[in-house]
Amino acid sequence: MGSSGFNWKLADHPKLPKGKTVGLIVLDGWGEANPDQYNCIHVAETPVMDSFKKGAPERWRLVRAHGTAVGLPTEDDMGNSEVGHNALGAGRIFAQGAKLVDSALETGKIYEGEGFKYIKESFPTNTFHLIGLLSDGGVHSRLDQLLLLIKGASERGAKRIRVHVLTDGRDVLDGSSVGFAETLENYLAKLREKGVDAQIASGGGRMYVTMDRYENDWGVVKRGWDAQVLGEAPHKFRNAVEAIKTLRQEPNTSDQYLPPFVIVDENGKPVGPIVDGDAVVTFNFRADRMVMIAKALEYADFDKFDRVRFPKIRYAGMLQYDGELKLPSKYLVEPPEIDRTSGEYLTYNGVRTFACSETVKFGHVTFFWNGNRSGYFNPQMEEYVEIPSDSGITFNVQPKMKAVEIAEKARDAILSKKFEQVRVNLPNSDMVGHTGDIEATVVACKAADEAVKIIIDAIEQVGGIYVVTADHGNAEDMVKRNKKGQPLLDKNGNIQILTSHTLQPVPIAIGGPGLAPGVQFRKDVPNGGLANVAATVMNLHGFEAPADYETTLIEVVDN
Repeated sequence: MGSSGFNWKLADHPKLPKGKTVGLIVLDGWGEANPDQYNCIHVAETPVMDSFKKGAPERWRLVRAHGTAVGLPTEDDMGNSEVGHNALGAGRIFAQGAKLVDSALETGKIYEGEGFKYIKESFPTNTFHLIGLLSDGGVHSRLDQLLLLIKGASERGAKRIRVHVLTDGRDVLDGSSVGFAETLENYLAKLREKGVDAQIASGGGRMYVTMDRYENDWGVVKRGWDAQVLGEAPHKFRNAVEAIKTLRQEPNTSDQYLPPFVIVDENGKPVGPIVDGDAVVTFNFRADRMVMIAKALEYADFDKFDRVRFPKIRYAGMLQYDGELKLPSKYLVEPPEIDRTSGEYLTYNGVRTFACSETVKFGHVTFFWNGNRSGYFNPQMEEYVEIPSDSGITFNVQPKMKAVEIAEKARDAILSKKFEQVRVNLPNSDMVGHTGDIEATVVACKAADEAVKIIIDAIEQVGGIYVVTADHGNAEDMVKRNKKGQPLLDKNGNIQILTSHTLQPVPIAIGGPGLAPGVQFRKDVPNGGLANVAATVMNLHGFEAPADYETTLIEVVDN
């Protein structure tokens, strides 16, 4: 429990009682946008979420879930589930992902750290490989950061550089990968003029090659391994632009799902398999879709698929992707130090906690919520339940996902009266929204709303309090728009589907029979964001938040 020498005791809230059960529900990818036919939350039947709005503005409001509100560099940066849950749990805003990398590149600090010094030892005699998402979406990686890192490495002795690209089409427009590949090819061509042997070596779509998460489908990582390490793939090309253009012409193909390809020389030999002595950096800064490939690159005792050969390499991540597993053991940029999270405070102050989601978001209500920390603060006080996600299918095939199962676990935890906090993540609107299937996303939103009802009904039964919010937007806007907000069309006159997160605010609603009279949202925190939720929840548990937390969203008005 709490770090030594630090006071973990929270002051009691003068006007709010302790001991009420708080049901804390995070709807993943549930933002607030103008109602139209591309707003799946608006189109779906969501009577429960709609009913909360009727409590506005005392019991329902919007909070910011993107950009600087969650520690990202600019207001053009979409929120995501990791930074969203970090903010929800930590109660303060920490510099995140892209911002940390930007700063390390800008100051040159990245080249002075242990991680870079480690990979640099391979530069004089071996190849430097970079594996990651080729995109300017800013959610997992950024093209400008990749170019800066290649430049910095070439200036510091890297003579032979190979890039293994993963095409996006999820955080950015489908089809944009061709332009990104051209930008990278042109940059590498300039390096070749300066005598650096720099080329793209392999590629594939992010959802089909390398970037699986939460051990959902190791076949995705294997396809990447075969192309990147073994130099084997069903498709061989002389350059990446040609590869992407050609493979995109296949039926049912998109940037996200491009099959793996390798680049070969004039003799048909792969130009850049990873071999003993090479250095490898996975350049994504976001962790969730890098953990699996990191395990394959780093673990000697690995049994998830047959690696065929396991090269002795110097491997580093852009960041450390899992603090508990210390994975990877070497990384280029130090993580944010998230300390004193609300979960740790509340546990220390006697709040027994239950957390649950299905596999794809389980880490979000536990690991990310707790400041990128695995495990329990106190196993006697906490219980975490993971429900296995569907695997082997895309989420639009079963858009209801495990919403009912999650809600039933939460209901049982609430009715057991063993816990003061029961928190869940309902992934539907995000995971199905990412598929771009509008009809399925409507079904997903309805399923999430029905799950909320199951949990709220249980809160009613025990005289508790509910807090319903979200981590970022997604399902509320499923179409790419022009500056005027009108849907963009492709050359065939079809709408351009938006599969990414959005810049929209998210709702937060409070209520339940246990809510003390006079509790309402304050009007003097108009720019409140996800980080303000922690202090709010602490208040509802009957405590004052620590002084350095972002301010609470609620006040108690004497009637």
